Amino acid sequence: MIKARVTVTLKNGVLDPQGKAIEHALGSLGFEGVGQVRQGKVFDIEIEGTDAAKAEADLKAMCDKLLANTVIENYSVSIT
Repeated sequence: MIKARVTVTLKNGVLDPQGKAIEHALGSLGFEGVGQVRQGKVFDIEIEGTDAAKAEADLKAMCDKLLANTVIENYSVSIT
């Protein structure tokens, strides 16, 4: 069994209204000095098999086809 973590974040320059709302909320809760907040998604995925290279290729295909909107989002794949 191969375990992986996929992290999806907005590309630089893409507006992040949720991140901005979190940033303001943290300030109103008394957390001073918080800089820019960017919101993202994390997927923990288990894949049957032992071939890490194939698993990584499959995970990247999953990101390209479903997990990430590659027009506005970046992703990273980490086999754990």
